[in-house]
Amino acid sequence: MSELEKLQSWLQERRIEDVEAFVPDMAGAARGKLMPADKFGTGEMKLPEAIFAQTISGDYVVNKNNVEDRDMLLIPDPKTLRPVPWAKDPAASVFFDCYKRDGTPVPTSPRHVLRHVMQQYKDKGWTPIVAPEVEFYLINPHPDANLEVEPPEGRLGRTETSSQPYSIDTMNDFDPFINDVYKYCEAQDIRIDTLSQEMGPAQFEINFLHGDPVTLADQVFLFKRTVKEAAIEHEMHATFLARPMSEEAGSALHIHQSVVDEQGKNIFSRENGEPSELFVHYIGGLQKYMPEALLIFAPYVNSYRRFLSYWASPVNLAWAVDNRTVGLRVPSSGPQSRRVENRLAGSDVNPYLAIAATLACGYLGMIEKVEPSEPITGSAYDLPFTLHQHIHAAIQAMEGSTAMRKTLGDEFVTLYCAVKTEEYREFQEIVTPWEREVLMFNV
Repeated sequence: MSELEKLQSWLQERRIEDVEAFVPDMAGAARGKLMPADKFGTGEMKLPEAIFAQTISGDYVVNKNNVEDRDMLLIPDPKTLRPVPWAKDPAASVFFDCYKRDGTPVPTSPRHVLRHVMQQYKDKGWTPIVAPEVEFYLINPHPDANLEVEPPEGRLGRTETSSQPYSIDTMNDFDPFINDVYKYCEAQDIRIDTLSQEMGPAQFEINFLHGDPVTLADQVFLFKRTVKEAAIEHEMHATFLARPMSEEAGSALHIHQSVVDEQGKNIFSRENGEPSELFVHYIGGLQKYMPEALLIFAPYVNSYRRFLSYWASPVNLAWAVDNRTVGLRVPSSGPQSRRVENRLAGSDVNPYLAIAATLACGYLGMIEKVEPSEPITGSAYDLPFTLHQHIHAAIQAMEGSTAMRKTLGDEFVTLYCAVKTEEYREFQEIVTPWEREVLMFNV
């Protein structure tokens, strides 16, 4: 039985009526088509390559390598077929990979960018392993974008306004929503682990089980859609904005990462259990190259507000063991579980690109044998702020990065920077409420 026949058989057995066929775009949003299940696989599936040149507001930038606005051929990834559990009528979703007419992958596709980085590991006999942690806020629906967002009411009709990290009672207050999230994730084979209350009001973090980077990026992508849908069913909204509330904690997407060899052994540990040179160099690569890739970990103007908040968000690339103030944390673990937790990314990132970029930086460190700084003791917040403080500096750093063009792809870096430049230009055109309130009549 062919792969297409297996897909069609799966749809028929579950009496699926509609199929969501999608491609993750630069923002990590779903772009694609909805089709009747009986039409799935009956003809060529195409989308314009320009979806990767689309900004977060729906505008486009010019892709100099695709001025013709060509169509891409879309090929379904059979492993990603799964039900859409919140759909009223039986529905399924499936990821598509993007190819040119000559059969080569589209280099600006985020899913391909991650695979491209993984191939560089494979060429060395290495396999990266990741485990993301994703934070988000639940908020009240409100139509006025000029107003501050507010936490929603819980099941007892009470609005949580204080910070209650790790509070079981606060989580119980949103128990019906949380139960639906777990139920929907199980139906889609999204392998989530624990959920906890975070530092902000109605802010939560979910941990994913470790595994293959593309699979985990797919799961984070689906998880974001799932949380938003579950929130709507409970008359709330969920947001993955890096800092949605003034004077409250930001939301992160932490990435735990390790690397195993062809025998499945963690290359970050020696035979005697001590940290290996590759482990040290991996951290060195993160420290050296993440400033050039920061645009991927902080892709919007709002992303930099999270760094400036000093609420469990890093302000530099110091590293340490079991220390949550640093940008690069090494959790306490046994030798086989030795890993690095990259704490820079906000929850607003494209998960494919964030995972690709952190793996690329670590890879370069191992290849170039980059030495890191000494691990710190005490609080990294007492050390200087060394990250880019605004998006324009991050755009310039990535645009001029030979290392990122080499590992992520030259065409991708050019287009990604063009998209972010246009988004920044659009933001600069907006006069903010603060300017109207404070500057208008005082200057």
